[in-house]
Amino acid sequence: MSTHAPLTPIRQVLRACRADMKNLKFADSTGVELTGGRTFMTILILRKVLRRILARNEQNVGLLMPTSVYGALANLTLALDCRTAVNLNYTFHSDTINYCIEQAGIKHVITSRKVLERFPHIKINAELIVMEDLRSKVTWLDKIIGIVDGYITPIICLEIVFGNNRVSLDDVLTIIYTSGSTGTPKGAMITHRNMVENVDAFFQHLNLQKSDLLLGALPLFHAFGYTTSFWMPAMSGMKGIYHFNPLEPKKMAELARQYQCTAMPTTPTFLRNYLKHSQKEDFESVHTVVCGAEKLPTDLIDAWDAKFGVRPVEGYGTTELSPVAAVNVPKVRREDTQNWLREGTIGRPLPNLQARVVHLETGEALPPEMAGMLQIKGPSVMKGYYKNPEKTDAVLKDGWYTTGDIAKIDAEGFIWIVGRESRISKIGGEMVPHILIEDAITKIIASRLSGDLEGEPAIAVSSIADERRGERLIVLYRALPLSAEEICKLLQQSGLPNIWIPYTKDFLQVESIPILGTGKLDLRAVKDLAEKVASQ
Repeated sequence: MSTHAPLTPIRQVLRACRADMKNLKFADSTGVELTGGRTFMTILILRKVLRRILARNEQNVGLLMPTSVYGALANLTLALDCRTAVNLNYTFHSDTINYCIEQAGIKHVITSRKVLERFPHIKINAELIVMEDLRSKVTWLDKIIGIVDGYITPIICLEIVFGNNRVSLDDVLTIIYTSGSTGTPKGAMITHRNMVENVDAFFQHLNLQKSDLLLGALPLFHAFGYTTSFWMPAMSGMKGIYHFNPLEPKKMAELARQYQCTAMPTTPTFLRNYLKHSQKEDFESVHTVVCGAEKLPTDLIDAWDAKFGVRPVEGYGTTELSPVAAVNVPKVRREDTQNWLREGTIGRPLPNLQARVVHLETGEALPPEMAGMLQIKGPSVMKGYYKNPEKTDAVLKDGWYTTGDIAKIDAEGFIWIVGRESRISKIGGEMVPHILIEDAITKIIASRLSGDLEGEPAIAVSSIADERRGERLIVLYRALPLSAEEICKLLQQSGLPNIWIPYTKDFLQVESIPILGTGKLDLRAVKDLAEKVASQ
C-alpha cells in the first residue's frame, strides 16, 4: 500500500487485484469465491450494467447489503463508477431508513434477496436494484469487454476512461449514517483520503501482512465493519472471508477453520458468543482478535486466552473518525509489547492521529493522567455531516473532533476511557440513543394521564456497564401509570428496535429525577443514581 501521494481506495483495489489475479481475494459462507482477476472483471461488468439503470448525475446510491462477496462487489462497483455509496442500516425502522434516503437524495437502493427475505417489514421509498437479478441483464458484449479490460487493458487507461484519475482524495467516498447522541440520523461524510489514511495507519500499526486472511461479519453499515472488514482487505492485498450474520457462531467457526483465517475484527458481544459455542480447533488460527464498539472485559480476554491461546485486544473509534482512532497491538504482531499493548486501555492513537484531553468547561488541554473530553485530530477526521453544518460545527473545531467520551491519557500515551458524556449507549455494538427512548416512554405515560406532564421529569434513561452486552439501559422513574411490562409491549408496538427496549427489571423507582438549575436533566447525577440504585 502506498504511503506517498496515495491513490484513492478503488485505484488501490484495482492494482491489488491485478497483482493477485489467480489467488483468492474474497469468499463468503454462501460458497462464493473470487480471485483477484474475477473480482476485477466482475466489477467492470457490474459497472456497465448499473450505468444502464442509474442516471448519470445520480451521485448518492443506497445499499442494503449483507456482509458478503456481493456486498463487497456492490461497494467496489459504485466506487469504480465514481459514485458515493450510502450503506443503510437495515436494523433501523423503515421510517428512519427512509429519512436517510430522503436526506441523501437517494433514488436507487442496491440490495440482496437475503436482506429482503430476512427483513420483510422494511418498506423502502426508492427503486430497488436486486443484485441477484443483475446477472440476467449482463450481455455477451459486457462479458467480452469485461474479460479484455479485466485481464489485458492497462489500469491507467481504464481509470482515464472511467474518470477515476480525476477523483480527488477529498471527494466523498461514502456517507455513513449514525444515530448520534440525539437519535436523529446524521450522515458522516468519509472522504477517499479519510479511508486511505485510516486503512493504511491501522494496517501498519497492527503490523498486518498481505498474507493475512481476515474473517469479517461486522455489518457494512457500521464504519468498523465497512473499513476494517471490507476496504482494508480489498486495498491491502489481504483476503476477505465473510459471513452475513455475526450472531451465528457455528458459521463463523466453520469459516475460520475452512480458510485458516488469521485476523478478526469484532465486538465483545459477538466474541463472547463465539467463545461459548465453539471448540478449541475452530479459532486456533485466528491469532489477531481486535474488539471495538464496546468495552472489552478482562474476564472475556482471560477466557478466550485460556481456550485459544490468544489475548484479544481493545481498540476505539467513532464513525466520524473513519473509524479507528486507537488500538492495542497483540503480542504476536509486535516484539516490543511494552510500547504497544496495555490491557484496560484502548491503546495508543494511530501513528497519523493526535489525541488530547481537554477540560469539560474551559476547553483547555489537560496534562497526562487528568480526565476530560477526548478529542482527535488528523487525516481520518470526517469532512462533516452531510447537509448539516450546525451539527458539524458542534463537534469539529480547528480540525479537532470532539468524541463525547471522557478519557485520560497516561504518560506513555495510552488512552483510558473513563466515561461517556453523550446520551448514547453502545449495546452489542449498536448505538442506542437515550433521548429517543425517553421520548417514547414519556409519550406512553402522557397518553395515560390527563394533560401534558409538567414539572420534574417523570423518567430519565441512563445506562450501566453490562458484561454480556457492553452496557444496559436503566429507566429511572418517580411513578408510573402502568407497569413496566405494559410499557415495554407498547414500545415494541411503536416500532422501536428491540435492542432499544429496556428490560422490565431495569425500570427502577427513585424519589426524584436529578435536574440542573436550567431545568435540564443532570446527566452525571442521573448516571450516578442509576448505578447506585441498580447496585442495590
